[in-house]
Amino acid sequence: MAYDSGLAQRIREALEDRPGVSEKAMFGGLAFLVDGKMFVGVQDSVLMARVGPERHSDALAVAHVREMDFTGRPMKGYVYIDPPGLKEDKDLKAWVQWCASYVAALPAKKVKAAKK
Repeated sequence: MAYDSGLAQRIREALEDRPGVSEKAMFGGLAFLVDGKMFVGVQDSVLMARVGPERHSDALAVAHVREMDFTGRPMKGYVYIDPPGLKEDKDLKAWVQWCASYVAALPAKKVKAAKK
């Protein structure tokens, strides 16, 4: 798993007071989840951010932000933030809070039925 452990630690620090946060290896990196819903992740030294489809174009208007095209196609509601856009802790914290607030407002995840 290739991800910037320093960036992951900075995300943990930005989330220190937020309940319901967990971490999971995903996308060849590390994902952070609120109540089981992914909101940010670290892949190499890039932040994956779930900003929501309603504010996708707002996010893309920010410097050092680009479309998330993990599958080869742009994913609406998700963006990548390159390292220059994360230099300042306040900038990283703003992205983390934006994304965590977005997923916290989503409906609860449906629990999958166990296979028989």
